[in-house]
Amino acid sequence: MSQLSHPKPRPWNRITLAQLQRIKHWREARHASQPQECRMWEAVLTLWMMGWVGWIPAFEAEAYWAFPLCLLGACTPRLYVYWRRKAHAAQRLRCDWLDLLD
Repeated sequence: MSQLSHPKPRPWNRITLAQLQRIKHWREARHASQPQECRMWEAVLTLWMMGWVGWIPAFEAEAYWAFPLCLLGACTPRLYVYWRRKAHAAQRLRCDWLDLLD
């Protein structure tokens, strides 16, 4: 897979729900053959949900210190994809699911 097949990695590139759905199907199909990658995606998606759901309790409890954590959680999937694209382009990690995001 050439480096030209993927757009230049940027941490602000959006990930749509359709792309997350394709990754979900990929995870379900390869759970037995690539369990570490599946666990990583489970952690990423858990942090993503915690980031989005955590805003309301943080606001209600006036826990303003939690807002940056919620923002980081909400941005976790795009940051993870950014990191994996960079590692894949540098040939440090092979990433089979990057084609699902194009």
